[in-house]
Amino acid sequence: MYGQLTTARPAGRLVTVPSGSDTTEEAVSGTTPDGPVPPAGTASAAAPARPGRARRLAALARREAPRSGLAVVAGLALGLAFPPYDLWPLSLVSVAALSLLTRGRTARQGAWTGFVFGLPFFLVLLKWLHVVGWDAVVGLSIAEAFFLALLGAALAVTSRLPAWPVWTACLWVAEEWARDRLPLGGFPWGRLAFANTGSPLTPLAALGGAPLVTFAVALAGALLAACAATLWGLRKNGSLRRAVPALETFGLAAAVTLAGALVPVPTKADDTVDIAVVQGNVQSPGMDFLGRPMMITDNHATATEKLAADVKAGRAKKPDLVIWPENSSDLDPYKYREAYDRIDEAVKAINVPVLVGALVDHPTKKGYVFNEGIVWDPKKGPGASYTKQHPVPFGEYVPFREQLSKIITRFERVPRNFYPGDHTGVLKVGPARLGDVICFEVAYDEIVHDTVDAGARALVIQTNNATYGRTGQPEQQLAMSKLRAVEHGRAVVTAATSGISAVVAPDGTVTHRIPEFTQGVVSARIPLRDETTLADRVGAAPEWALAIVGLLSCAAAAVIGRRGRTKDEKGQQ
Repeated sequence: MYGQLTTARPAGRLVTVPSGSDTTEEAVSGTTPDGPVPPAGTASAAAPARPGRARRLAALARREAPRSGLAVVAGLALGLAFPPYDLWPLSLVSVAALSLLTRGRTARQGAWTGFVFGLPFFLVLLKWLHVVGWDAVVGLSIAEAFFLALLGAALAVTSRLPAWPVWTACLWVAEEWARDRLPLGGFPWGRLAFANTGSPLTPLAALGGAPLVTFAVALAGALLAACAATLWGLRKNGSLRRAVPALETFGLAAAVTLAGALVPVPTKADDTVDIAVVQGNVQSPGMDFLGRPMMITDNHATATEKLAADVKAGRAKKPDLVIWPENSSDLDPYKYREAYDRIDEAVKAINVPVLVGALVDHPTKKGYVFNEGIVWDPKKGPGASYTKQHPVPFGEYVPFREQLSKIITRFERVPRNFYPGDHTGVLKVGPARLGDVICFEVAYDEIVHDTVDAGARALVIQTNNATYGRTGQPEQQLAMSKLRAVEHGRAVVTAATSGISAVVAPDGTVTHRIPEFTQGVVSARIPLRDETTLADRVGAAPEWALAIVGLLSCAAAAVIGRRGRTKDEKGQQ
């Protein structure tokens, strides 16, 4: 498969051509992509007509079809590694498959293989966007797949380097680094780490965060690929002794996969607090989940008042604080008196501080709103607040609105732009210092890290997944909460309007959970911790270091390849 093909030229000289190159068929037939190669000594002879572009593309498609088909299957398998399927071992198998399919190929071939691997992967992963429209699923999947195309090209050019599994793992981190930031603030959904929030690799997050988990997954997968490639090379003339390197590589892959078992995950509490999470529910899933005005606000207020009645009757323990989800008030409580009064009634009934989620009009910029978590005191009313720092492009704001709205009328369903906040979400809610993170922000390393670094003793994820209910998206977001719990050694409380509301212990275990589209209240005692993990202390340094090493491996491969071509040219002179 990765051997060499030796062909004879008319001049009697032997030419060696890599079997994986684009020029294999042309070399055999005495042609190049630019046309036939004239025999030696006939340079003045007229060259035959250049083959048609359609014929060349058809030949290329036939040649690449089997490999492309395998890449599609591998991409689908990677999609199944993520929630709601949770088949995490497939993440290792998929990385191994992509490594083998790009091994020994040209950069162009690797890019194509990476793209046809990435497109089905993202189609499976992001199918929950069909609520907005299948064109949104396809469009975003194509955009994200281009990052996998770049990864495929990089894997191809570095596959000839010594220790290539290490460079492969670094390049996966580099690809996720780029996707986490570009374009428009990035979209980090689909990181290998997020498929491994309940695997033996998960504890590694406490050492180096999500990037280290991704590195370990990719390294284990690439080592499996190296093992397979070695065994394939022994298929005709192999012996047990010659298979020893393959067995050693497999053992190393197993060791990397199980390395997390050696990592201590700190969970000892410095203090505790009794909380209640209210999931008020919505009228129905989908784009029109809001229903009539005040419905969602009333749902959460009613559930809180039921909790207050249970406390008064002795059926439930009184919490120290209550957490409502994102958008739990569907009207701006500062603008609409009925919303303010309804929230205030519920807060006074339970008589403890409540963290309320609401959209608040910007005081000076017309057409802009803040997505806020507001600390509502039973005596003082609304006080400190946190504003979401990372609004979702095309979901919570429309870039280039004036131009794009003329082309895509669907953007009219986003009538106002969310205005980003400028500080972390550390809030004093009753006796607890909590770190508020709103919805998709849980996917971004730096936002959660900065919140813990600012002094959060536990994390709260206020979210509204009603639009994507029963699509698998809530499960994907809960998986991120599990990873963040281990990464930062903090309890993570997810409060959702329609589910999934849950409490995650610092070791990543889900201790309490409310199903989707069910009104309910979770009461739990959660640990408050001041100790930080190594991942907290090193921050983004491991990600930057691994990404830079990956890019440097590409540069090294380019330099070595250029030197090799120069030596060949000198040898032919």
